Amino acid sequence: QAACVFGCIPVPWLCDGEQQCPDGTDEQCGQAGECCAVSSVCGTKKVQCPGTHHCIPHWELCDRHQDCEDGWDEEGCPQQPCLPGQWQCRNRVCIMAEWKCNGIDDCGDSSDEDVCAPCTPGMVRCDEGKCILESLMCDDKDDCLDGTDEPSTCGKLHTAAGCCPSGWGRWGATELSCLMSHFAASARVVTPTPRLRSSPAHPLTPVLHLSCSRTHVPCRDGTGCVAQEYLCDGEKDCADGSDEDGCAQLCNTPGRSHSSYPCGLGSCLNASLVCNGQQDCADGSDEGGNCSVPCQRSCTHLCYPSPQGPRCWCRPGYRLAEDGLSCRDINECTEWGKGPCSQTCLNAPGSYSCGCLPGYLLEPDGHICKLTGPEPKLLVAVQSEVLSYGLRSGHEEVVLATDKDRVVFSLDYDLVERKIFWMDLATESIRWHDLNSGKKGTLVKGVRSDCIAVDWLGRNLYWTDGVAGQVLATRLGAAWQGIPEYTVVMDGDLDQPHSLVLQPLAGLMYWSEVGSHSRLMEASMDGSRRHVLLAQGLGWPTALALDLPTQRIFWLDEKLGSVGSAHLDGSSVKVLKLPWVRSPFAAAVCEGQLYWSEKKTWSVQQVDKASGKNRTVLLKRHGQPHGLQVPSWGAPNPAVPSLLISHPAQPCTNGCAKSNGGCAQLCLPNP
Repeated sequence: QAACVFGCIPVPWLCDGEQQCPDGTDEQCGQAGECCAVSSVCGTKKVQCPGTHHCIPHWELCDRHQDCEDGWDEEGCPQQPCLPGQWQCRNRVCIMAEWKCNGIDDCGDSSDEDVCAPCTPGMVRCDEGKCILESLMCDDKDDCLDGTDEPSTCGKLHTAAGCCPSGWGRWGATELSCLMSHFAASARVVTPTPRLRSSPAHPLTPVLHLSCSRTHVPCRDGTGCVAQEYLCDGEKDCADGSDEDGCAQLCNTPGRSHSSYPCGLGSCLNASLVCNGQQDCADGSDEGGNCSVPCQRSCTHLCYPSPQGPRCWCRPGYRLAEDGLSCRDINECTEWGKGPCSQTCLNAPGSYSCGCLPGYLLEPDGHICKLTGPEPKLLVAVQSEVLSYGLRSGHEEVVLATDKDRVVFSLDYDLVERKIFWMDLATESIRWHDLNSGKKGTLVKGVRSDCIAVDWLGRNLYWTDGVAGQVLATRLGAAWQGIPEYTVVMDGDLDQPHSLVLQPLAGLMYWSEVGSHSRLMEASMDGSRRHVLLAQGLGWPTALALDLPTQRIFWLDEKLGSVGSAHLDGSSVKVLKLPWVRSPFAAAVCEGQLYWSEKKTWSVQQVDKASGKNRTVLLKRHGQPHGLQVPSWGAPNPAVPSLLISHPAQPCTNGCAKSNGGCAQLCLPNP
């Protein structure tokens, strides 16, 4: 515990970016105002990092991992050899040997990248470490396994010299490429080690030669990378605000009229106000020039005078075609990278409409779908308890409490019988708790798992065993009688399976592997038809979640500090680097939000699932959160919960849903 003016807070809450003390002293660590009484922080069983209020256990001294911010806990430690297949960093941290020269600072002191030999002249290094010919850069082919030879700044590189058209009339690929090239200041994202250089667009301004992934672009000051989706969204995500520079030329961004005129100083003006005899642009660029030239062009929609001469304009929902006269319909459902609708979208001439799947209701804004019925709730395991958290009301309730010496690890929920299943590491068993009757029991013993998952339709429970490299399953109705009753669903060629999620209606399962080569996998729920869903751009994907209404899978990456998502066929991959993703354990998606548990900060957080913005800390408790789920509470028909109602694009193909598939014991679906 650490002292506040009006009480005590857990030590991990110090300097975590969230004000917990009323006077904010928990966020002033290391500054002039010391935030707590040092003598009362660490106690006798921990040691204090010098000059801070951070306490670490004795066993974290000389463990080859920097736990104090300045590395004090690893100073003067005896040399310890690394295990076979590992490589020792300059700071004595051991990493996997194949992580050396992969373009990522895995050591924490950059020593795994400093030792890399430079590529020969005429070649460049991929982020993964290998060298390729410079001529293979931006050739629309992935020559690097991680795709870093095709970064987001490829676009039309010749425009980076400042030759972007002055009167862009639509929001499309050409304009976006021009903006991104100008925005990136011709930064080439191929060098793994940051170094200073001068920007061609700003010769006197030193910027970092950053290595950004293809889904991100570098800020002009070189301090970081931002997602492509963040360009010109009205919010400054770069420290220098360069992600919003040049956006005035893109007056056709979502939400703006498609008959807007770009003023010279960064604003957009309705075309009807151009050449009206009054200076509406701050710099007066909307008047003068060729304003007096009459409109005599054969425009399909509208013609307005402009300082550049008469121009054709289009009504909302259309954009000007290449001939400069006719107008084409905009398909809003696919035009803006992420669609304007949270679920289904139907395009129409000059417009579009949003729709919702069964069990959801369209909000008055006409874009967002919300669940009907009772309030959705979040189940969260915190130490020896399971909390229910109302996602609309914020109401909290303890629904399960175990012995204090036990930890509720991974958990899942049976939508049919309203039972919570959870992994008990202390007794190496999977236990259950009936929310209707309050009864408790043990399903199976002698197992250890990072993740369990319930097939509420086929009436089975699955779990991963990362040490053995297996996925196993047992019947939900099984009762412990002294003999383990389960089957190995998959064995062999699994590289430390970790997080596991099921799609019972389709009879499919998805899992992450966090061994030497991280990947996301898919298979039928009987273990057949196994294939790789994604094997590039992953670090340690430790938390998975399915979003069935949008048919996407989400993951949180502990090593890369990112949130990723993809269609369930592995296409349309999106990755967002978020600084608050540090040690995610479990994740869940509900409506427009992504929820996850953070072990290091003892918190449960949420962000917008599409943008990664609007981060909110929902829960902070005196203990680490682990498993979490968003079940459907109080559904009218529990066998078909509203959260998972089948829709035409996803019929039920779980063969075990009726009469246990004709099986006497365990039935594993094979769609």
